[in-house]
Amino acid sequence: MARYTNLFVSVLPANNLREALPDVLQNCGLHLVYQDGDYMMAKEPPGMVSYSQLATVEVLIGSTDETELVAQDPAATVNLVVKNEELPLKINNHCHRIFQLVNQAIASKAS
Repeated sequence: MARYTNLFVSVLPANNLREALPDVLQNCGLHLVYQDGDYMMAKEPPGMVSYSQLATVEVLIGSTDETELVAQDPAATVNLVVKNEELPLKINNHCHRIFQLVNQAIASKAS
């Protein structure tokens, strides 16, 4: 099972990031499957790759403790997980490409 993770701090407040992320995921070709407060799950639609290569993206949004003391709208932390059932036999596999795509899209929106 391929699994790639990233944790970064956004300059956007958590509320603004929550509103922007569904569009970001959709622009990456993913369908939002579940959204509840600070958690989102999106999946790749079937048809382009085999079922074992279909990527699942999970995004968890939190706030940093340090920024809560300084600002009224604290910056958000974003925990990103991209995974699929594919064995990562090569460094440049489908799951890693989806991870890079989503990671760059979220990072550009969050900065």
